[in-house]
Amino acid sequence: MSVLTAEVIAKIPKQYRWLTKEPGPKMLLAALNYFGIAEIVGKQHNPIILGWADELGYEGIFQTDETPWCGLLMAKVAKDADKEIPEAPYRARNWAMFGRAVDKPMLGDVLVYQRPGGHHVGLYVAHDVQGFYHTLGGNQGNKVGIVRMDKDRCVAIRRPIFKIGQPPNVRPILMTAEGPVSVNER
Repeated sequence: MSVLTAEVIAKIPKQYRWLTKEPGPKMLLAALNYFGIAEIVGKQHNPIILGWADELGYEGIFQTDETPWCGLLMAKVAKDADKEIPEAPYRARNWAMFGRAVDKPMLGDVLVYQRPGGHHVGLYVAHDVQGFYHTLGGNQGNKVGIVRMDKDRCVAIRRPIFKIGQPPNVRPILMTAEGPVSVNER
């Protein structure tokens, strides 16, 4: 796993830059490496996003970057972190079968949300007292970023299986209630 570049760190909003100093979990660190990668508006498509599909064997499903790709990003970061990937991981709902179920999310846990027309998947970064999870994921505003999402939309909380023990920094994080609230990820 590569060290975050200054260019990537600069894209991360200031209130979340503390994440760049976290020693784990591996899926979270992998996802931060892709922070800011975005769809290309128009007839062209981001070769990085389509490259993930090729690498993972889903090129027939992802021929454009307009295809919902939150599950594809999760599959890429799970692969980067040497984690088992659920069947058909490009379907966000299938991440509800990943790892093990937990009641309360902690840093780096997989969160599956319901949205109009389907589901969305991302990683828990924090929560706030207003009832939102701060979620790192793909296809959030057409890019890899962090948004606040209503806890009531969350249908599954899954913790990765750790091969050598859970990292000590996997914990709940309470943050201030600032940042955009997402209501329909596309």
